[in-house]
Amino acid sequence: MGPRILLIDDEKNIRLLYKDELVKQGYHVYEAGSGLEGFDIMKQNPIELIVLDIRMPDMDGLEFLSELRKTNREIPVILCTAYDQHKQDLSSWAAERYIIKSSDLTDLVKNVKDLLPI
Repeated sequence: MGPRILLIDDEKNIRLLYKDELVKQGYHVYEAGSGLEGFDIMKQNPIELIVLDIRMPDMDGLEFLSELRKTNREIPVILCTAYDQHKQDLSSWAAERYIIKSSDLTDLVKNVKDLLPI
C-alpha cells in the first residue's frame, strides 16, 4: 500500500477521476463525499495528505480546513476547487497548495508528488 491520501469532494465523478489517477501513481486513496465524512475516515485511518474541495454541503472545505488546523498542522492539504476567488480568502492560506479543478490532472499529480513523494 502506498502513501495514504484522503480525497474529499461532494462530486462522485471527480472523486472517481482523481482516485483512479492517484492510484495509478502508487497512492492509496480514501474517499469522502463531505467534510464530516472526511473526519470520520481520519479517525479510523492514518492520512498523509488531503485533497479538499471547497464548495460542499454540510461543511465546506474552508470550514474543514479550519477545524483540521485546530488539532493537526502536520497533514498537508491541497485545496482543489473550480473557483479561483477563494485563493484570496485568508482561511485558504492554511492549505499548502491551491489548484483549480481540471480534467487535465497534471497539476494535481505534480502537487501531490511535491508534498507526498513515493
